[in-house]
Amino acid sequence: MSSPITTSVTATEIVLPGKVEPEGLDLRSRELAAPDKGQVVLRMDATGVCFAEQQMRRGKYYDQPPFPFVPGYDLVGTVIAVGPDTDSALIGRRFAAVTKVGAWASHLLVDAADLMPVPDEVDAAAAETVIVNGITAWQMLHRTAKARAGQTIVVLGANGGVGSTLVQLAAHAGITVIGTASPRHHDALRKLGATPVDYRDADMYARIRGLAPDGVDAVFDHVGGPAIEDSWQLLRRGGTLVSYGTAATKDEEGNSQLPVLKLFARLNAWNALPNGKSAGFYNFWAGKRRCRAAWQRRLTEDLTQVLRLVADGTLVPQIAAKFALTDTVAALRLAESRTVAGKVIIVPEI
Repeated sequence: MSSPITTSVTATEIVLPGKVEPEGLDLRSRELAAPDKGQVVLRMDATGVCFAEQQMRRGKYYDQPPFPFVPGYDLVGTVIAVGPDTDSALIGRRFAAVTKVGAWASHLLVDAADLMPVPDEVDAAAAETVIVNGITAWQMLHRTAKARAGQTIVVLGANGGVGSTLVQLAAHAGITVIGTASPRHHDALRKLGATPVDYRDADMYARIRGLAPDGVDAVFDHVGGPAIEDSWQLLRRGGTLVSYGTAATKDEEGNSQLPVLKLFARLNAWNALPNGKSAGFYNFWAGKRRCRAAWQRRLTEDLTQVLRLVADGTLVPQIAAKFALTDTVAALRLAESRTVAGKVIIVPEI
């Protein structure tokens, strides 16, 4: 066990001050508080931009903290200090952590209980690409939809961070994948193992039905909005609709919780129908309040499975671009451009 750490650490942080354009992000430096009992100081090796931060910028994320705050949903980092009564053997080791906010920083405090080991043979940027994205994809595919070899699924936004990971995990499991994306990403999707369909095509759902005339076993929908009805209609009896976002409403003004609540009501109504199909909203944080230890253990188990596939080359993390922490404005701009395949990564410096 350790003794209290007295050495001060200066952290560089990216602050979201309010509902601003990416150029409105603030860069600041501050002295980090010493780690408390059970905490560590994590030096960020890689973090990234996900859809949650894009929603937070607009004040649209379901339970985001009040402005101002430091965004950053997850990261890979190296422990450089530990708090009192915290295992000093953690120092110098690399871990992943899910923070929801706070990871857009050179250094931050993290509870030691939230650390998930990252194998030495997996690059930090590669590991960062599949923390939340990989866990989300793994859990939706194997825990929620319980998809299996020989089945057919549809992945909306198959070129994105979660989508591209989901495509690869499904293909590895012997599942047929139909993925939607703009035509510029179709060749890449084919290489990942999916049959691509143009998401801008007005007849997109008809084209998917043409590829799977008997219906599909699961649809993974991050879009929400009125078209969620079309996703539901793609299912065969016994199929599962897994909703995990409301991207269609990201630019709507008003209460950020209303689109989610409307979506929940619709999913619940469908589940009441006697047609053998099911619908649900995947929530990464489900179960944490009920039993944090069990929730964290499940995350660690699933990330370990994903990182094992990364290490052996089965799963190839899709990195769209890398930016230095001080260039986070450009990173966020690119992530929001809807032109990228994979995840935009932020590192301490280029």
